Amino acid sequence: MSILVVGSVAFDSVETPFGQGDDVLGGSATYFSTAASFFDEVRLVAVVGEDFPSEHLEFLRSRNVDLSGLQVVSGETFRWKGRYGYDLNEAQTLETHLNVFESFAPQLSPVHREADFVFLANIDPELQLQVLQQVEKPQLVACDTMNFWIEGKKDALLETLKRVDIFLINEGEARQLSGEPNLMKAAAKILAMGPETLVIKRGEYGVLMFREHSVFAAPAYPLESVFDPTGAGDTFAGGFMGYLASTKNLTESGLRQAIVFGSVMASFNVEDFSLDRMRSLRYSDIEDRYRKVKLLTEFEGL
Repeated sequence: MSILVVGSVAFDSVETPFGQGDDVLGGSATYFSTAASFFDEVRLVAVVGEDFPSEHLEFLRSRNVDLSGLQVVSGETFRWKGRYGYDLNEAQTLETHLNVFESFAPQLSPVHREADFVFLANIDPELQLQVLQQVEKPQLVACDTMNFWIEGKKDALLETLKRVDIFLINEGEARQLSGEPNLMKAAAKILAMGPETLVIKRGEYGVLMFREHSVFAAPAYPLESVFDPTGAGDTFAGGFMGYLASTKNLTESGLRQAIVFGSVMASFNVEDFSLDRMRSLRYSDIEDRYRKVKLLTEFEGL
C-alpha cells in the first residue's frame, strides 16, 4: 500500500529549556514521512525554495520517501521559529515566514492520485479540499488541523471533515472546534461532523480514540529526557498511518495497535532536536518500545 502525504517541508528554529536548534529540518510532511517510512512506501507532496539543501533531500530519499511531488521553486523555504517552556505541551510561536509555501497549490500526478492511504497534514483546509478533489479511490483518508484554521477557515475545515475517515487533533483544538470543555461531549460533536474516527492527541498524557460505540485510551511512553516536542503530532500520525497501510487492518483492533505505534514513534522523536533521533532509529527499537508500552497497560482481570 502507498501513503500520500500533502503538507509542509520547512526550516525550524526551536528553543527549549534543554537547548536549541537553528534552521533545522522541519515541517508537518517531513515528520510524517519520516515516521511512516519505517512501515510503508510514502509519497510526499510539498514545496520548498531554492535554498533547501541537498543533504535534506538525501535524508528523505534514504528513508525511501518518493520526492517526485516535491516542488522546488524560486524563493525561500517556509520558516518557523518557536519556543517551549517547561510545559512542553505548548509552543510559543515567535516568527512564521510562509515564503514559497504561501502560494503552494498541490497538483497531484497520476501516481499520486492512485494512493491508497491519504494524509492531509496541517495545512489550509482549502488546500486539503483541493487534494480530495484530485485523489481517485483512496481506501483511507485522514487529516490534521490547528487552532489557526479552526478560527480562520472553519467552514472549509467542516467541509473537509465531511470527506475524511479519521481526524487527528489535540485536546485544546477539540474543545475549540466543538465549543465543549468536556472531551467526551467534544468528541461526540466532532464525530457528528463527518469522520468515523477521532484521535485526540494529549502530549505526555497519551492519546484518546473515539468512534461511534467505543473509546480507547493509550498512555504516552514515559521518558526521562524530552528535548524537543516539535513535530511529535506529525510523527504520531506517520506511525499511525504507516502501520495501518502496512497491515491493511482497519478493524477496531488494528486501529488500537496503530495508535500505540504512533505513540511510540512520537516518543522517539522528542528525544532529540528536529529529526536527529529518527536518523539512528531502527525498526527493532520500535518493536521493543511497542512491547514496553503494552506492558504499561497490562493488568489482571476480575
